[in-house]
Amino acid sequence: MTDKLIRAIAADGGIKAVGVVTTDLTEEARRRHKLSYVATAALGRSMASGLLLASSMKKEGSRVNIHVKGDGPLGAILADAGLDGTVRGYVQNPNIELPPNDLGKLDVGRAVGHNGYLHVVRDVGYGQPYSSTVELVSGEVGEDVASYLVTSEQTPSALLVGVFVGEMGVTAAGGILLQIMPKASRDQSLVDLLESRVSQLSGFTPLLREGKTLKEIMGQLLGDLDLFIFPEFHQVRFNCGCSFPRVLGALKMLGEAELQDMIEKDEGAEAICQFCGEVYQADETQLTQLIADLRRE
Repeated sequence: MTDKLIRAIAADGGIKAVGVVTTDLTEEARRRHKLSYVATAALGRSMASGLLLASSMKKEGSRVNIHVKGDGPLGAILADAGLDGTVRGYVQNPNIELPPNDLGKLDVGRAVGHNGYLHVVRDVGYGQPYSSTVELVSGEVGEDVASYLVTSEQTPSALLVGVFVGEMGVTAAGGILLQIMPKASRDQSLVDLLESRVSQLSGFTPLLREGKTLKEIMGQLLGDLDLFIFPEFHQVRFNCGCSFPRVLGALKMLGEAELQDMIEKDEGAEAICQFCGEVYQADETQLTQLIADLRRE
């Protein structure tokens, strides 16, 4: 199943739904960062959440940055997603592995930690980015992002994200976001119905592994509520904007003395992008040119 995102409305426009499949891009992140099973699940959930949040933005170039920092052994998790369907991310301690939880599933909550914060930054493409921080409620990522939506954006929401990773890598990943729109937010029966339907699902990835499509999953949740699925779909992919010129620009900011020290001690420099794991090598000639540029400025 190709990674993609679709949108829908239901209940006479009172419910907005967004679904995303992120299997391939989560597998790419796993390979790039050499992630453990539980780290793959945590980052995969964060990236899917970022894409779901970014999908509601309007201006080209808009992005959402999700920073999860709990007291668990994974450390910080960062996911950066754009309205254009691109996403990237990393885990501070990618090799951490934990035993399954009591349900036999990857223990993302304990790996992330139950105490800490979720920091969300929305860059709408102009002016100052909007940021908000909320406390973690479980460390499971999906519940924490849903709590953020209710607390910071006053939008009743249900978010279901998941990643299934086995010996062959990631075979199912993605999520679905259901939100009560402002005109229907006072209808408590609609809110209760939404929460009840989501709670009855065994999870998101089991449905994907059964072969269900995003449209079928939305139909299962909202099919009797005048569901309308928009025909357009948007491809999503792992993508990082790093490049060798940007790396040279960052090295230049270190200053002449530091660059000269690199030439004398290492005969060059190596930089690794945190977001995608790409390795860049700058040789002695290139560092010498940076020094020359600094002297001319």
